[in-house]
Amino acid sequence: MKVIVLGGGVIGVTTAYYLAMAGHQVEVIERQPAVALETSFANAGEVSPGYASPWAAPGIPRKAVKWLLMKHPPLIVKAVADPYMARWVLQMLANCTASRYALNKARMVRVAEYSRDVLKALRAETGISYDERMAGTLQLFRTQHQVDGAGKDIKVLAEYGVAYEVLDRAGCIAAEPGLGASSAPLAGGLRLPGDETGDCHIFTTRLAALASALGVVFRYGVTINAIEVDGGVVTNVQTSAGAIRGDRYVLAMGSYSPLLARAIGIDLPIYPVKGYSITAPIKNGNTAPVSTVLDESYKIAITRLGDRIRVGGMAELSGYNSDLSPRRRETLAYCVNELFPGAGDTAQASFWTGMRPMTPDSTPIIGASKLSNLLINSGHGTLGWTMACGSGRVIADMVSGKPADIDVSDLGPERYR
Repeated sequence: MKVIVLGGGVIGVTTAYYLAMAGHQVEVIERQPAVALETSFANAGEVSPGYASPWAAPGIPRKAVKWLLMKHPPLIVKAVADPYMARWVLQMLANCTASRYALNKARMVRVAEYSRDVLKALRAETGISYDERMAGTLQLFRTQHQVDGAGKDIKVLAEYGVAYEVLDRAGCIAAEPGLGASSAPLAGGLRLPGDETGDCHIFTTRLAALASALGVVFRYGVTINAIEVDGGVVTNVQTSAGAIRGDRYVLAMGSYSPLLARAIGIDLPIYPVKGYSITAPIKNGNTAPVSTVLDESYKIAITRLGDRIRVGGMAELSGYNSDLSPRRRETLAYCVNELFPGAGDTAQASFWTGMRPMTPDSTPIIGASKLSNLLINSGHGTLGWTMACGSGRVIADMVSGKPADIDVSDLGPERYR
């Protein structure tokens, strides 16, 4: 059947690829001149199923107040006259309980672990490359309190059979020798040897080329204005290039998904949470990170991508805007220079921002909508690339009428009703 995929980020492109592999005729509509030029362009570079954790957790409201007062805050909130932002914050706070945290993390790990397995199979089948590394990731704790607080995450990792290592300071430096030159306090770390890294933009661009070879049509520079509905069925998509029709439609537009969905009576509690990154050339390969280090204090990831270092993170609630704040650049440069002094030329770094599509429970929305021929694949937050291949494969199975390889009964939009 003919399937129209709305959105050409990493979620839309992986969805299109697996739909084409399943034998469907696929078109992707993307407003940019190429794929992966918005949120998928310069993310932190992680494929980290083990670190799939909800932002809403016990103690977060108290921590949020502390973060807002820090010199280099991991959380920034700017007042916006938007009732949807206020509602999203309240819904997130409602998920800050131990029981909700455990439920949401279990969902996230389920999708993320499956997605990594699908990515591995894709790599083996196609030979796709994207500055990838399979050297694990290290969550770095600066205080003993952070070390002690990792217990709840370790419990879930053990439950799902995810390999992990609890490290002291010496163990952290053994895993990431560049940390040996740092003056920052290192109380310990949690290392996940099965996690991967790579450049999401390169990956998405090369996967789009593979999809094109399978017959996928990419309509670039086309803006989606509205989804037309009649009798509980999507009839067409109104775009700057006219009406585009298919048998099935997949909404994969990240933070912009709820704007289109709202107009047709579908309420998706997805809100943009702005993140920032810098990408710096490596000056000293011996002191640069081996893979990815997650700084728990500043909520920043430092990743080696070939001859570059990508430093990404922070969470800013400020609505739909793409302004680049110099203060955020300073925070990113400070973090990498403190942990890996002299490793990267941060003065020559490129600076980027993107809007992560976050749900209040941090779990993506993957599944059928109340319209019989519209599926949702959105709301992946900071884990879009981590969950992309698995999410795309699930959608392809749904369209094909096949049971998914994992339980998806609690991933659809109906869980918010």
